[in-house]
Amino acid sequence: MIPQTTLASSISTSGHGLHTGEPVHMTLLPASAYTGYVFRRTDLNNFEIQAAPQYVARVSYATTLMRQGVMIATVEHLLAALAGAHIDNCVIELDSLEVPILDGSAEPFIEMIEAAGTTTLEAPRQFLRVLKKVEVADGNRRMSISPASKFSLSCLIEFAHPMIGTQRRDIEIHDGQFAQHLAAARTFGRLDEVEALRNLGLARGGSLENAIVLTPEGGIMNREGLRFVDEFVRHKMLDIIGDLALFGMPILGHVDAERTGHGVHTALVARVLRDDSAWEITDSPPLTHAAS
Repeated sequence: MIPQTTLASSISTSGHGLHTGEPVHMTLLPASAYTGYVFRRTDLNNFEIQAAPQYVARVSYATTLMRQGVMIATVEHLLAALAGAHIDNCVIELDSLEVPILDGSAEPFIEMIEAAGTTTLEAPRQFLRVLKKVEVADGNRRMSISPASKFSLSCLIEFAHPMIGTQRRDIEIHDGQFAQHLAAARTFGRLDEVEALRNLGLARGGSLENAIVLTPEGGIMNREGLRFVDEFVRHKMLDIIGDLALFGMPILGHVDAERTGHGVHTALVARVLRDDSAWEITDSPPLTHAAS
């Protein structure tokens, strides 16, 4: 048996939302077994929203949760960090409607989790074991999940920009792999996209401090350059792991994603859960890499 985990202590940070630009204070708190990930709006009488597929409200430029009209926006980077660090249970307190973007990656959240420490709980970790292949498609966007003894992810992206083009990466997420290979990859967008988003009232908090901005001339505006040669596909994988955290438990299965976005990711989660023959819950650990 692998025990469930939570944080050993609470830890806080402050920042602003990527899309709202609003200041936000966030605290990650320890939680009891079977809590999962729960967001708590301290500015709204501690109203709580579970990170679960039935509360997914918007998926255009970020994953947003909503319950009874109350929203928590841009949850994917934090959820990716919690899942990637093998934290099973956590309460996330915020005093605004959007998770802070910080540097546009999941690395600051990994650092928070490491600083808070991890503790085990008296309950077995539960896994969602995939029993058959399930696929969703939208034009040339495609994503599937298939049976496997551990969790692995293959991702392909294609963007008509010289800095990106076609990028593909495969990874197995076990101890330290997320923090080492994916966490530092930042969100990205084209300069004209950023300007269009701002005209729609989005990306108000976006800057070169929290995003890679691609120029029409074929370069990037960020003076420090890229953190990885293939930072773009790594960030897409980060987003996928954050959206798959909506399953509420680690996955035993292989995910294959091509040209996907948040809408496809969350559609796959919903489709899997609607098909009772596609999955089962088990507390038997993976055959290899027992912490996956």
